[in-house]
Amino acid sequence: MHVTSLLIFAAALFVAAGSPGPSIAALVARVIAKGFRDVFPFLLAMWIGEGIWLSLAVFGLAVVAQTFHLAFVVLKWLGVAYLAYLAWKMWTAPVEAREGEMPRDESAVKLFFAGMAVTLGNPKIMMFYLALLPTIIDLASVTVVGWVELTLTMAVVLVAIDLAWVLAAAQARKLLKSKRAMKIANRVSATTMAGAAAAIAARS
Repeated sequence: MHVTSLLIFAAALFVAAGSPGPSIAALVARVIAKGFRDVFPFLLAMWIGEGIWLSLAVFGLAVVAQTFHLAFVVLKWLGVAYLAYLAWKMWTAPVEAREGEMPRDESAVKLFFAGMAVTLGNPKIMMFYLALLPTIIDLASVTVVGWVELTLTMAVVLVAIDLAWVLAAAQARKLLKSKRAMKIANRVSATTMAGAAAAIAARS
């Protein structure tokens, strides 16, 4: 693909993905409450999920996505339910002042599927790839090589944005040393996570 097309795609994705939304809110809340070490399955699922939406758009499978709309709706509500569950776990988490660490009891598999459900079921992400992307890129002329180039561009942009949010949240978490601060962090993170769940649920 032409470099200009890739840059336009990268700029549009940067604006869309970089603006704080339910996915970013869930990510930041998770890092503040639990640390960054166990958030990568969630991140990986988010990136793969966006890759799936990009592939559906590039290969003209938007009709398939609409045909299986119910499946994506189910995924959306599974993601909402799990984010709500995480919010409850954060709110009720015991406060321990041992080196600022908090319990990590969600498995990597659960976090991966949560990230996948949130991404595949997020109408904002779906609309970007299936509705906005065709106005930015002539998808009819995209070859397999072009798809690879778009995918790599997407990966670079998303990794840069998401890791920046993770780093910012991790730095904020370092300031939380006392039991009181940790309890506040738990409650704020729980509220943010619940808000992310509500935002996704409210979108159609």
